[in-house]
Amino acid sequence: MAITVNLRYTGTDGNARKFAEEMVSSGTVAKIRAENGNLRYEYYQSLDDPETILLIDQWENQEAIDVHHASEMMHTLAALRDKYDLHMSAERFISDEEGIPEGDAAFLRK
Repeated sequence: MAITVNLRYTGTDGNARKFAEEMVSSGTVAKIRAENGNLRYEYYQSLDDPETILLIDQWENQEAIDVHHASEMMHTLAALRDKYDLHMSAERFISDEEGIPEGDAAFLRK
């Protein structure tokens, strides 16, 4: 049962993008991706709102998220969020163990 969290970082003057770029250039993203239980950690920029960056953060289970939240990297993240004066919203999804239904899969082009 994978858990996916969509985090939207919003700021002004391109700060959300600067935050994501610093997360990558500092090696913090690579460290998070190397953590046990991390399945995905990717940033995307909104076409509708250039001041918003979406992070798709996926973990094997709640225990992996809890260990991540207790890690030193959370201090790094918090400091960078403060540095760039970002505000956040979050949505959490739990994977469907059965996968994509056949009716929905018919609309996917591979």
